[in-house]
Amino acid sequence: MKNIKDRNFKGEKIIVRVDFNVPLDKGFNITDDSRIIAALPTINKLISDGAKVILMSHLGRPKGIENKFSLKHIVPHLSDVLKVDVSFSENCIGEKTEDLTKNMSDGDVLLLENLRFHPEEKKGDVVFSEQLAKLADVYVNDAFGTAHRSHASTSIIASFFPIEKYFGLLLKNEIDSLEKSLKNPEKPFTAIIGGAKISGKIDVITSLLSKVDNLIIGGGMAYTFAKASGGKIGNSLVENDKLDLAKEIISKAKLIGVNLILPVDSVNSDEFSNNANTNTSDISDVPDGFMGLDIGEKSIKLFSEAIENSKTIIWNGPMGVFEMSNFESGTKLVGESICKATKNGAFSLIGGGDSVAAIKKFNMQSDVSYISTGGGAMLEYLEGKQLPGVKAIQE
Repeated sequence: MKNIKDRNFKGEKIIVRVDFNVPLDKGFNITDDSRIIAALPTINKLISDGAKVILMSHLGRPKGIENKFSLKHIVPHLSDVLKVDVSFSENCIGEKTEDLTKNMSDGDVLLLENLRFHPEEKKGDVVFSEQLAKLADVYVNDAFGTAHRSHASTSIIASFFPIEKYFGLLLKNEIDSLEKSLKNPEKPFTAIIGGAKISGKIDVITSLLSKVDNLIIGGGMAYTFAKASGGKIGNSLVENDKLDLAKEIISKAKLIGVNLILPVDSVNSDEFSNNANTNTSDISDVPDGFMGLDIGEKSIKLFSEAIENSKTIIWNGPMGVFEMSNFESGTKLVGESICKATKNGAFSLIGGGDSVAAIKKFNMQSDVSYISTGGGAMLEYLEGKQLPGVKAIQE
């Protein structure tokens, strides 16, 4: 894998695609800087080489030019964490931007304005890609969070750098962690898939079935499996058009000898609220007028036993509505089991926005092996798809 570690870039202009799509509050303060922190090793390596570092990113989903999505808001914090004065360009292309790049000294850092202020970015426009490319001598992609997009800055631009294109350190670590999990996993290998709907995870489930020893299903999608197996699920979330699919997954797991572990009990509520009336039941016997919002104690015990005996673990998606304290136990205790397994030598990879949010909520970040910065990109990689941002560097 061609990455920046193997070469010195002194005096060269490097354009780096980073993922600075960070949340901002109403005062434009960053509320979670983990994506910026994740990019620091690459940026610091290039600064210490004496390169001229040009950073480009998107922020949010702007409709045209919108001040609230301007990357100028992150310049002060970026300067603080890099311990250098970061310059800012009010556009990402054009004469003024070109002049700023021409006047850079070795070790300087310039942040370009939001790429998505130009609709050509998401369209993968070749002319726009070329305008970005002419700002630099070398292209580096360090944005795993957008590696599954065939956008101008993530894949099309690479064609203008037939030789001088590299993976950043973050993107390399992301791919290495996924490869470690998927290509030569230490057994037993357990995947935990949660979230609301089977439809969003079907390709992942299908792909993982042929690789794992244990497949744990939690979250809202578990009620579709429960109904498919003849259960009564009350008002729980269900995809009636996916019942046959759930039956197929159950049959396939049995056929190939994968231990498919489904919840056996459910914490239920008569409203989607933390203050509602609650009860616990078998997952196949949720009372009328109630909806399942978390897995119960028996399921937690079942899941924890499999997790704690595993050597490779992938977790994508929560076990319940962990944002509400009355329905957080399943997600929290599954997280604790992953931490315990990791402490005992397992490799654990956490990905997907909600799983990462849960890990942060329960302060488990330092107790797992790797937290992926890309939800959609990780899912597509797990599905066995080739990511455009990765392919573009390898070609």
